[in-house]
Amino acid sequence: MSDDGGAAAPDSSGDEAVAPAKRTAFTRFLDTVEWLGNLLPHPVTLFACFAIGVVLLSGLLGALGVSVTDPRPEGAAGRSADGMIRAVSLLNAAGLRRIVENLVTNFTSFVPLGTVLVALLGVGVAERSGLLGAAIRGMVLNASRHAVTVTIVFAGVLSNTASEMGYVVLIPLAAVLFHSLGRHPLAGVAAAFAGVSGGYSANLLLGTVDPLLAGITQEAAQLIDQGYRVDATANWYFMMISTFLITGLGTWITTSVVEPKLGPYDPARASVRLADEKLEPLDRDEKRALVWAGAAAVAVAGLIALSVVPPWGPLRNPETGDIAGSPFLRGIVALIFVFFLIPGAVYGWVRGTFRSDRDVIDAMADTMNTLGLYIVLVFFAAQFVAFFGWTNLGAITAVAGADLLRTIGLTGPAVFVPFILICAFVNLMLGSASAQWAVTAPIFVPMLMLLGYSPEVIQAAYRIGDSTTNIITPMMSYFGLILAFVTRYVRDAGIGTMIALMLPYSVTFLAGWAVLFYLWVFVAGMPVGPAAPTYYTSG
Repeated sequence: MSDDGGAAAPDSSGDEAVAPAKRTAFTRFLDTVEWLGNLLPHPVTLFACFAIGVVLLSGLLGALGVSVTDPRPEGAAGRSADGMIRAVSLLNAAGLRRIVENLVTNFTSFVPLGTVLVALLGVGVAERSGLLGAAIRGMVLNASRHAVTVTIVFAGVLSNTASEMGYVVLIPLAAVLFHSLGRHPLAGVAAAFAGVSGGYSANLLLGTVDPLLAGITQEAAQLIDQGYRVDATANWYFMMISTFLITGLGTWITTSVVEPKLGPYDPARASVRLADEKLEPLDRDEKRALVWAGAAAVAVAGLIALSVVPPWGPLRNPETGDIAGSPFLRGIVALIFVFFLIPGAVYGWVRGTFRSDRDVIDAMADTMNTLGLYIVLVFFAAQFVAFFGWTNLGAITAVAGADLLRTIGLTGPAVFVPFILICAFVNLMLGSASAQWAVTAPIFVPMLMLLGYSPEVIQAAYRIGDSTTNIITPMMSYFGLILAFVTRYVRDAGIGTMIALMLPYSVTFLAGWAVLFYLWVFVAGMPVGPAAPTYYTSG
């Protein structure tokens, strides 16, 4: 039903038009968030402006002779002879030469670029063969009535391994499933959306976002320690335990808060004929293909384990024999590629979606075709990060920020509370995880490193803030798609409806996840990932 600006009139079905809801302080706040987010330029433009701004600011601070005392010990790599960190101007002839000579290498050597491209080659094969979609459907449709909620949230968390699969496949499927069981379909949307997006940084498996964020974290850490390495597995342990937290909290909120609030569903509110909806179970060929793909996945996992678990494993550290610093951890992106490529190809051949090696190659090529915008974004992000490092603005900001935190006495684990909240707030207006981290990591990673915390722990804390507000920000790239699913069942639903529906998940996830982070890292003393230290010591 369109809004022509006149009086409300009955629609073609005979139902009266729904009067606009009264605007409350909360809806006005949501409108403000949306307005502020819309003021931001495209992320590519944002990074281009940041890069230019760094050049201009470096000229000003360089002319003023801004400097701070280098906290690194004498003899540390990159430390000047007089122990000072000075702003370096790029707004001069030497700066112009450096920019021109390194523009290409800034891009090609940017760590997240290659890691994401390689990982997505394998994931793309698994996605386009139909393996990932069939696996999600099989998991959800085979769940009992009592277990369906927990299965949907859990499947949503796992779907993060393959980016949009959860949004495109699981969320509409959850709505149909809930409606077929006599439950409110919006509760199904909410449960799936909470798992897919609110639990974005929880998973049992590594996905494409892990090497992406690790690469950005490494670039930021090297502003302080030029030799520091951050593996894609940096947060794996914390991700795995978080999976069960998010699944439990998401299930509880759905059944105890969201469904009672929604009440019984009235099909008359739908914008489509729901009688035409039906669940599509897996057919015989899909089931057979899943069995073969599962066997292939077990075989690949077994070979990887054989190369890592035994003391003589070729992927262990050849010098120490340990897993720490091993080719297994440093080459995890290659293993992600293989783990998705082989089962995906097997599924495609058994199912018939792949008939030759050319189909597999085409699946990889199609995946690369979808990454044009990402590559453009990375080009400008790489320049911003490089300029930030050359000018020493990142190091100066970090030292000044760390000194401020020491002055006010906020140096203990409590420092992560405002950090997580800041990340959650910024995410309301800059919904891309990679774009947000590329902007904030060069500031916060060095700053918190100087307080003694490792980049791996800092990244884990960032991911909590980034994930938990995904589901309440209109700036999230799939928010409009989810709203379209919602209006299918409630035709007059709007942005306020969506955010009100998801806000209980966001608040609960944020509080519960932050508590888990504190207990896991600082009370139990558990690492956030394999060979990932909790504290950083310079020198």
